[in-house]
Amino acid sequence: MRTALVRRTVLTASAVSLGLLVTACGSGDSDAKTDAKPSAAASGAASSAPAAKGRTDAEVAALVVTQADLADQIVSAESAAKVVAMPAEADNAACKPLVQIMASQKPGAASGLGRTGSKEKPKELPASATAEEKVEAALKAIGGSQTLVTVTSYDGKGAEEALAAVKTAATACAAGFTVTSDGEKVKFGAVAPGAAVTGGDEAVSYAAPMDLEDGDKSATHFVVVRKGNTLATFYTWGLKAEQPKTVVDAQVKKLG
Repeated sequence: MRTALVRRTVLTASAVSLGLLVTACGSGDSDAKTDAKPSAAASGAASSAPAAKGRTDAEVAALVVTQADLADQIVSAESAAKVVAMPAEADNAACKPLVQIMASQKPGAASGLGRTGSKEKPKELPASATAEEKVEAALKAIGGSQTLVTVTSYDGKGAEEALAAVKTAATACAAGFTVTSDGEKVKFGAVAPGAAVTGGDEAVSYAAPMDLEDGDKSATHFVVVRKGNTLATFYTWGLKAEQPKTVVDAQVKKLG
């Protein structure tokens, strides 16, 4: 029984990750807006507001959550920098925005991107813990929730357009989709609305089960929050994964 569980949890952490916890880059955003006001000129022509300018990779580095922001998580920007993202493609092109979230790619034409990963911090066992309790704790740690956090910045209305594309993809792929990564296929079930998310100017949340061996399934969650012309996306996976509220809240707070 334990061997099968270990195999399934390892599959969850490897197959679903799709090259997650990739090289930690920067990304950025600019939330400055200039209201367009009628011109006082005799012609009566209205002046146009300058489009928001997206930040570069380097400029957004300070916007991505770190260990200091997440006491209940193990934040692994260092390990992320050592992993190369694997190519990932969906069987349905309409699902591409969802795959981009899973693989920490740039949704839309982002001007900058930053990413990191986090994993639930395992509970400490008392010194008196039995061998059985230690084994159970190890299994829970292997299958614990992991989250890939990606922050992207855009010129103009790029962030709004990218989030709209995610909404469209969730509708088009509501019946499920299959992702191919490194020659292996991973099937995801119905994409349904997830727990409500507050914060930012706009936010969406979805959940989809991932097929594992022996007919088992793993929970996965997609969250996208827009703040001005910045997007923060979160992809969470694990045998009993739940929406990473503390991670989302901490990241949205750093966006200002």
